[in-house]
Amino acid sequence: MKKIGIISKSGRPEPVEILKDFLPWLESRGLEVFPDTESASSLNVKGYSRSEIPGLADMVVVLGGDGTMLNVARLVCERGIPILGVNLGGLGFITEVGRAELFDAMEKTLRGEFTIEERLMLSAGIQRHGERITEYTVLNDVVVNKGALARIIDLETYVNKTYVTTYKADGLIVSTPTGSTAYSLSAGGPVLYPTLHCIILTPICPHTLTNRPTVLPDDVLVEIVLKSMSEDVFLTLDGQVGFSLRKDDVVEVKRSPFKTRLLIPFERDYFHILRTKLKWGER
Repeated sequence: MKKIGIISKSGRPEPVEILKDFLPWLESRGLEVFPDTESASSLNVKGYSRSEIPGLADMVVVLGGDGTMLNVARLVCERGIPILGVNLGGLGFITEVGRAELFDAMEKTLRGEFTIEERLMLSAGIQRHGERITEYTVLNDVVVNKGALARIIDLETYVNKTYVTTYKADGLIVSTPTGSTAYSLSAGGPVLYPTLHCIILTPICPHTLTNRPTVLPDDVLVEIVLKSMSEDVFLTLDGQVGFSLRKDDVVEVKRSPFKTRLLIPFERDYFHILRTKLKWGER
């Protein structure tokens, strides 16, 4: 890999501090480096817009937290570019390399001593009056939920055109295994091993307490029909992109043809990550 894109968490000083040493280090090894515009401007070097970087780089180094990783995953997935995530945030489930490990991780990567872990992504579209009005790709989850002041909503749900139930709830989460440790977990969903080929349906505060999370194969089509009149219901993608829904809108969710490719330079133990991040075993 000779062309390295770098995308950093916006508005934080840590990436700039790291890049003061990291950029010269990469260039001394004969690599072409494409830092994002914001980081580059702080260092008085040439920068590139985030939308440009996928067309220039062989891999992307992300300096930030899981939120930055989710954004970059959606940005580069169509090109299949591998991502090395460096955790400058909090939990860091998908930014597994620590700041102190960056140079060692990059050395191993340049020697070819790494694996690529592919993660399932979802495609979410909205049908309104029979017309498909928008479509998104996500790594973590697709969420239909009500605003702060809206009443409980009715979500008529189908799997492969077969009626499942009408959830009376605050909302419904459709999650990937990667997203199982995000919003779905907070709503009572199960933790899934991240490379499984599954989709989770997790109702948010359901009125019927027996409406429990359901794990489905990843080759199904999930359709969610908003049956409530409320004007305060939203589709949220990876917790970062929002779209207002109307009565009788149909949210269609299925496996995306694209995958997130995570570059793993060190041996990893997912259960160690769970113990560390979720404080398992602590009193």
